[in-house]
Amino acid sequence: MNLFRELGATWLDALALLSFLGGWIGYAAFAARHGRAVSSLHNRMDHFRREWMVRMIERDNRMVDVGIMRVLTRSSQFFASTTMLVLGALIALTGYIQQALDVVSGLPFTVKGSARLLEVKILLLVVIFTYAFFKFSWAMRQLGQAATLIGAAPAKPTGSAEQHAPVINRIARIASYAGTNFNNGLRAYYFGLAALAWFLHPWLMIGATAWVIYVLYAREFRSKTLNALIEDDASDRLRT
Repeated sequence: MNLFRELGATWLDALALLSFLGGWIGYAAFAARHGRAVSSLHNRMDHFRREWMVRMIERDNRMVDVGIMRVLTRSSQFFASTTMLVLGALIALTGYIQQALDVVSGLPFTVKGSARLLEVKILLLVVIFTYAFFKFSWAMRQLGQAATLIGAAPAKPTGSAEQHAPVINRIARIASYAGTNFNNGLRAYYFGLAALAWFLHPWLMIGATAWVIYVLYAREFRSKTLNALIEDDASDRLRT
């Protein structure tokens, strides 16, 4: 309680922060568990990643595969670079706490807080985007490792590509890990928007957290993109 008084925080700020952390951690655990039981964007893309590696093994010239890896790596590089810019801006903002407090306090429907509480809000964003940076940079490394494995893949087999199943599975698994880390980095951006709402009002942060969870769930498990992946895959099986 003494810490709350020093920060100038209220029970509503504590509720908003707990809702935010519980929502993020809870949704991440739910998505990982639920994604093993039903179709999701991630597990459907894992299927196509393996199909990609089967096609890669069957090709003599694998420049197409290297080009795809380059595109995927650039996406991670873009977000990693953008995250560093965001972190630089947030750290610079800590030197202008009073000016930032005056700006936020002047906005309509905002709850006026202390400079210490504003520092906590900025620190939360710093932690979120630092986490995102590590996820994007690790995805970059994993994609680079997958590209190296593509370069080291055996020559086109004379028979079925499945005779190189261990190689195919290894590369597909590393590409899947990269996809997971990239997805976690993007998820941090979504929750960063929810954390930004705390600057205005704790209730807004709670509502934004719920909205972000709904959007993430809808896109991962109920999106038209997922339906297209499932339907197209079912059509391919019917044709064969």
